[in-house]
Order: sequence, then structure tokens, then C-alpha cells
Amino acid sequence: MVVDMAAKTPFPGMDPWLEEKWGDVHHRLITYCGDTIQEQLPGDLVARLEERVFLESPWTRGRKIVPDMHIVERPERPRTPGGRGVAGVAEPLIMPFPSDPVTEGYIEIREAGSSNKVITIIEVLSPSNKSAGAGMDLYQKKQDEILSGFTSLVEIDLLRGGQRMTLAQKIEVPPPYRTPYHVSVRRGWRPNNIELYAIPLRQRLPAIRIPLRPEDDDVAVNLQDLVDRAYVNGRYDQTDYNAPLDPPLDPADAAWAEDILREKGLLKSA
Repeated sequence: MVVDMAAKTPFPGMDPWLEEKWGDVHHRLITYCGDTIQEQLPGDLVARLEERVFLESPWTRGRKIVPDMHIVERPERPRTPGGRGVAGVAEPLIMPFPSDPVTEGYIEIREAGSSNKVITIIEVLSPSNKSAGAGMDLYQKKQDEILSGFTSLVEIDLLRGGQRMTLAQKIEVPPPYRTPYHVSVRRGWRPNNIELYAIPLRQRLPAIRIPLRPEDDDVAVNLQDLVDRAYVNGRYDQTDYNAPLDPPLDPADAAWAEDILREKGLLKSA
């Protein structure tokens, strides 16, 4: 039985509420994108899912950590020979210090066999790439490494918040192409050109072209299919659409989204 995934998603394009659950959505998009690419590659190329791992402090991303509770141990006070207790010491607040590593996935298209040469890298940006901290630093370093060679780079930005970090956003983008979402493509053998896919909020996500080697045909990836699949398989029909967005939509887009959600019965009554 073939499931019409597009019919199960509320919005015609990107669902802004998916941005609030980006950890899970990101993993799904990377996996589905890798599978889609693999099916179209020449026999001597392979798509591999890779990871980078880093530690990131919460305050570098503008987040605030507040302890749910704290436990203070009250040690027995030592006594002086004269029997009088020493002055009481201050009791510290015990707070959690997040130190779990952050893992981000991306896709590398490589030549199979002994050469293992990297041909193309596909990135789906995360909030950590777009906020000051270790994630942004590593991402910029990766961009610099790619720019110094002949590897192609595809950057998919489906997040409205944070700094614009793709190569396309490092140059002046004409006003009609300044959309909430976009894709930037830099072909390694055309280093002086950037291909920009502008993606308005209210339109379907496009099918984009993934470059391989100069002699190869591009492979196609339909971004809308990937997002629809992530929505259905992640059971995001259970999303709380009454929850506020960060960043919020502008008034016109907020009214548009509310009309769609009310029509589909996804807004809870106040």
C-alpha cells in the first residue's frame, strides 16, 4: 500500500513547527536524503553518512539552564578544642553542567575503492551551526576547507532562526531571493559561482540538483518528499500547534498558518 505522505502534512511546504524538534527531524532528513542519493549514483560512487562531534556550552547558544531542584549536603561541623563550633560555611547551589557531546550528521559522496576521494558534501544545517559556539566554529572551518579545494558543497537551510551561514548568504542576495528557507550549492569546478534555491514559507519545497563530478549528470533530491516523510514517520501529527514558535512568524504568515491549522482541526480550543 502506497501512503500519500503529502496528504498527511498540514502545510504545503515546510512546517515551521518542525523546527522545534530539529534533532529528530535532522537525523531523518539526513538518512532519507542519503538513501535518495544512493539510488541514483554511478556505480563507482557511494553516499556515506558521516558525523562530527563537539561539546557546546549552553550559554554560547543563548539558552538558560535552571536546576529543577538542588540537594545540599550539610556536613557535621568540626569543633574546636574549646568546644565551640567554627563559623558556618556558605552552602553552594549545586547546578547541572551540561557536558554531553553534540553529534551532527552530514553526507559525503565519495569515489568507491582505494581512492575514497570526497566529491560532494551535503549539509542540513542545525541550530548549533547558526549560533555562536563550537558548532558554528566547526562549520565555518569545514566551509573554509572546502573552499580551498575542489569538493562541491550543498547546504540546505530549513531553519528560520539564527545567523545565515551558507555560502550563498556570504554574498549580497537580491531582495526577491531573501526567503525564510534556502539551499546553497557550490560546484567544486565552478568556484566563482553559487547556485541559490530560494524557498518561500508558503510554497512547496523544490527538487534540487546535487552535483557530482563534471562529467556526471546531477542527481535530484525532492526536499518536499523528505520533509513529508519525516513528518509522517516521526508522527508529527501529534504536534502541539498551539505552542509558540521561536522565532515567531510575522503577522501575515501567522494568520496564514492559523487558517490552515484551524481548517485541519489541529488547533486546540482556548
